[in-house]
Amino acid sequence: MARLGEAHGREAEALAKAHLERGGYQVVATRKRTSGGELDLVAWDGPTLVFVEVKARTGAGFGRAEEMVDRRKRERLGQAAAAYLAQMGPPSPPCRFDVVAVEMGPGPPKLRHLTDAFRLGD
Repeated sequence: MARLGEAHGREAEALAKAHLERGGYQVVATRKRTSGGELDLVAWDGPTLVFVEVKARTGAGFGRAEEMVDRRKRERLGQAAAAYLAQMGPPSPPCRFDVVAVEMGPGPPKLRHLTDAFRLGD
């Protein structure tokens, strides 16, 4: 099946945000545009600032949703995160990158939360 449209993408982000909040995260930004690019969700997990990439798919025809966060996408997320941190000013808090994969199709959506999904330079 094909990639999801804008409406499904927003739905996936809303599902991911609710999932994070249920898990105790404090979401502080959604669809945050920076000079380095866009961040789907930005949240605090205790003292750690988490940049969350939300990926959604309607099926496995193009692979699992989280597999779409390739090297190029990770680099863009790193640039967006660096710009976000620059706006905050020093000192930078501990940070990490999570991915929330949302599989949408028949039945209720299935979410997979990959904590510390990648490190820059991986």
